[in-house]
Amino acid sequence: MNEQALDKNAVTEKLNRILESELAGVVRYTHYALMVYGYNRIPIIAWMREQATQSLAHAEEAGELITHLGGHPSLAIGPLLETQQHDIGDILRESLDHEGEALQTYRELLALVEGRSVLLEDYARRMISEEEMHQGEVDKMLRRPGDIGAFSASRAK
Repeated sequence: MNEQALDKNAVTEKLNRILESELAGVVRYTHYALMVYGYNRIPIIAWMREQATQSLAHAEEAGELITHLGGHPSLAIGPLLETQQHDIGDILRESLDHEGEALQTYRELLALVEGRSVLLEDYARRMISEEEMHQGEVDKMLRRPGDIGAFSASRAK
């Protein structure tokens, strides 16, 4: 076990980045749900709204950890990309990109806290697991029916 002290400032900064990213996810998934049209609209918007709710819960948890450490939660919202592409495939590819960025940030948090805080290490590992699972769901949604291999942008064209 690493006996180095926890760098609360670096951890708080990373948690604020997570908070901002998850809040952007709330806005992003809410917007996506509003832009879905077609025969499969109902189940797709239900899934998108569920993702928005989950992003809000993740933002709240990050904020609670920030204040636990004596920090100040950010009022900012992460970057919001508006590509004006509202095809379900385009939306899901954007979502996959966003989830990849979130996963990277959680991994960076884990590197900061590993061996220094059981609370934060467990949090980071749980969030990495959830993000990997979510990426897998989106990956499956992007596959063509009958295509069991992982999604590849080059195969989608």
